[in-house]
Amino acid sequence: MLLFAAVSMGSYAQFEEGTKYVGASLTGLNLSYSSGEKFGLGLQATAGYFFADSWMATGRLEYNHQWQSAPANDLNSVTLGVGARYYFQSNGIFLGAGLQYCHAAVNADYLQLPLEVGYCYYLNQHVSIEPAIYFEPCLNKFSDGTKVGLKVGLGFYF
Repeated sequence: MLLFAAVSMGSYAQFEEGTKYVGASLTGLNLSYSSGEKFGLGLQATAGYFFADSWMATGRLEYNHQWQSAPANDLNSVTLGVGARYYFQSNGIFLGAGLQYCHAAVNADYLQLPLEVGYCYYLNQHVSIEPAIYFEPCLNKFSDGTKVGLKVGLGFYF
């Protein structure tokens, strides 16, 4: 019982006010509302700061490549965004929301509202594996810019 209490108390320290966060994720398995898209894969870098217990403010930068049915029409995009996450201390589940700007190589600009649900599996006191499901509805061109997908990342808490 003492060992269980010590292990569970240690996992809560990552969610305390003043903790900093850096993460890297592989995003992909995107589903979209656009016809002709086959598969998407991206890299995402996230930085965060716990401004209160369980509440983290985040900033993110992401690069995506979307394969199309015609290879000459493959799309690249860069995304910049801000947001917040709430962590449930009892089980490691987190909810995230934010606002982001996405610029695609075809001169398309999207304003998106990213929503995510994920889980933190801690490898040690500072490193976690973070699988998540996300939904990014596009506010200005819903059918072209909305994405749904999965991502897996590593998070570093210090």
